[in-house]
Amino acid sequence: MAVSHDISVNGVHPGKVLLVGEGMGLFAAGEEGPCSEVGSFSASVAGAELNVAIGLKRLGQCPVYMTRVGQDPIGDRIRYFMRQNGLDTSLVGVDTTRSTGFMMKTKVEQGDPKTYYFRKDSAASAIGPAEIKSIDYTGISLTHMTGILPPLSASTLEASKTLMEQSRANHVFVSFDPNERPALWKSDGQMKQTLLALSSKADLVLPGISEGKHLFGLEKVRDIGQAFIDNGAHYAVVKDGPDGAYATDGHECVYVPGFKVDAVVDTVGAGDGFAAGVLSALLEGRPMSEALERGCAIGAMQTQVVSDNEGLPTKAELEDFMASHQRAAVRQVV
Repeated sequence: MAVSHDISVNGVHPGKVLLVGEGMGLFAAGEEGPCSEVGSFSASVAGAELNVAIGLKRLGQCPVYMTRVGQDPIGDRIRYFMRQNGLDTSLVGVDTTRSTGFMMKTKVEQGDPKTYYFRKDSAASAIGPAEIKSIDYTGISLTHMTGILPPLSASTLEASKTLMEQSRANHVFVSFDPNERPALWKSDGQMKQTLLALSSKADLVLPGISEGKHLFGLEKVRDIGQAFIDNGAHYAVVKDGPDGAYATDGHECVYVPGFKVDAVVDTVGAGDGFAAGVLSALLEGRPMSEALERGCAIGAMQTQVVSDNEGLPTKAELEDFMASHQRAAVRQVV
């Protein structure tokens, strides 16, 4: 473990966590093969920000999730799922003219599944600055954003910028996961420019190696973390896949090894689980090393299920997993 000193994160206080994004229906194939040919699908709910909200709720936090759904069965399923998981649906708008987005996912034995999105002109793509400005920030201590909402439409791009501005104006700590989705953006240049701009205004950024390569041309976690700090963030946490995670504030750094699992079922949602683990620990006032450890554990747990959020644990389940699973080999970060 490469540690100079642990990192205490300033500015995170107990309170509500605000998340804004697109909740979607998820139809996962029940057997291997093209989605056009398989005979059965299991239905569930997905969406990066919703996944993080569910993860935080199961860990005892108070997430507040805003989205917009259509007046259709998928939208009804999302609201039902939220109520089942104890999430308030008061910030879920219902659009009578647009449909709820959904996605289909193949089943694979190894590697990442193929995912197909049906979200063009969806209800959530109509989220705009007006909704963001209507949010009551009373009791909100942290906002978590991802790079998925901005490219959905011109209005969601403005909504994302407004969310960042409103959070900072209300002295709310901002966490940002770049979460690159090239297929959603009009151009690679727009994606880079927007993600770098949003990252520069965040207190904490949560990139992976792939974002470091694409945004900065860097491959080492230490270099990627420093690049995000130089770009304006106060803290950078770099996800290093199954090996672990690295964090820096530009002065101190810490690397925590990941947790071993026998086999990976599906990697989708692992990054959202990681974010929920890190943020929940920081909200509890824990140091960065413990936050990274929790994030790595939940990320590993989420790879054991097909659903994007079924593997997100309660605190008891998390503690059992961490006590019963070995860590990855410690490696020196250079």
